[in-house]
Formats: sequence, structure tokens, C-alpha cells
Amino acid sequence: MSWWLRLLVLLLLAFIAMPALVACIVAFDARSILNFPPQAWSMRWFERAMTYPDFRDGAWNSLLVMISASVIATLLGAGAALALEKLEFRGKRTLEALVMAPLVVPHFVVGLGFLTLFAQSGLPRGLPLLVLCHVVLVLPFVVRSVWISLKSLDGRLEDAALSLGAPPSRVLRQVTLPLLLPGLAGGWLFAAILSFTEFSASLFVSTQRTQTLPVAMYNYVREYADPSIAALSAIWIVTTMLLILAADRWLGLSRVLGTEVPGGR
Repeated sequence: MSWWLRLLVLLLLAFIAMPALVACIVAFDARSILNFPPQAWSMRWFERAMTYPDFRDGAWNSLLVMISASVIATLLGAGAALALEKLEFRGKRTLEALVMAPLVVPHFVVGLGFLTLFAQSGLPRGLPLLVLCHVVLVLPFVVRSVWISLKSLDGRLEDAALSLGAPPSRVLRQVTLPLLLPGLAGGWLFAAILSFTEFSASLFVSTQRTQTLPVAMYNYVREYADPSIAALSAIWIVTTMLLILAADRWLGLSRVLGTEVPGGR
């Protein structure tokens, strides 16, 4: 790229990152109002963010939902990706469209749909509803991650195992799945991050007892205007950045995201 195009990209990236940078700076303001730039510095809002009861309960609910939804989505997504890549069956394109539909449907529509379904069925709005809703929302990212890994997989390794007499189930366990580990891990990581930060759908399907951390943060800013939310945001921004850097270092996000051209089989 020419120098002016590089400069334009850097300016766009700086513009996108500016709100996150401002939130991280405001989190250290000693005063009880949101103000930029801070006139005095303090860590007390980080302490409040870590000790406020609704934030603690919301974080615990978010962790439970995140772990459950990401694990279930990884298992279902891996199976769906294997079926879409390896098998030919009637309705294959329909299955692909259904799995990928949450990428184009607004999340609040998904949450409202689940709320209506459970209300008409007489089922309670508990953690199982939250987990089910999050599984639907994060499943496409797992399928995409595993599917890309499958496309870059050297099929000759599976053919060699089959030619040596290994049954298909053993080839799947001992050859295919170990080679798909980066895609599985990358898909699980994206599912976990997206599940933990999901707000729009969670707002519809959660209750006061089962509210997740993003919903608790939303309820908090309706009553208070101190930098506690900025402190929580700073913690999550740094945590997410470290997780993404670790995933890029050990898993190779270029392959998971499909920005690297996979080698032919």
C-alpha cells in the first residue's frame, strides 16, 4: 500500500480505538462523575467494580453461561462443520443457512423470539434459556472456525489411516480431531468472548436473578453516573486483548478468520 493509504488505515484504527482509550483513562478519575480528562487519579472505582454485589452476581452468571454455551456450541459446531464438509445429503444448504442465520439476524430479534417462545410454552426464564440463546448466537463462529480448519486439513493423512485399516471412528478420534484442535480452540475462544459480552438478547431472556454482567452494567448506568462502568470496561478490554493476543500467538487467528489462504489438499 502507498504511504497515504497506510496513514488512512492508521487514522481509522485510531478513531475506532479512541472510545476504549477514553474509557480506560476515565476509570482512574477520583471524582464521582464522568469527566475527561481526569483532574485527580484514583483506583477506587476498580475496587467498587470488583465488590459491587450486582456486578459480582452478574459476572458469576456470565461465567456459567459462557462456559456452558461455548462448550455446547463447540461440540455442535464441530459436528455441523464436519457434516457440511464431509457429507452430501438432502437439505445441506438449508442446514448451512440455518446455522449461519444468527450472523445476519439482529441479536435483539433472537432474544425477543426466545422470550416469546418460552412465554407461550409456559417455561421459566432461567439459566437454561440464557444458555440456549447464547448457543444459537455463537454457533456460527464455531462452525466457521472449524470449517476453515477442515478446508486446510491434508486429506491424505485421513486416507492413509483408512488404507492401513483404521475404522472411520478411529480416524476421526486420532487423526481428524487432533488436527482440528486449533480451529476448535479458536472457535471456543470466540464463542466464550461473544457469549460473555452478549447484551441485546440477554436483556430479553434474563431476570433479576439470572442477569449477566452486561445487563447488570446497563441497569447500573440507569441509576448511577460514576466511573465504575469505565473501570469494568477497562478490565474487560485488557482481558480480551490478552486473550486475543494469546490466541493469535498459539492458534494463528489468520487461519481461524480465513484471512490466510489455506493450502490445497
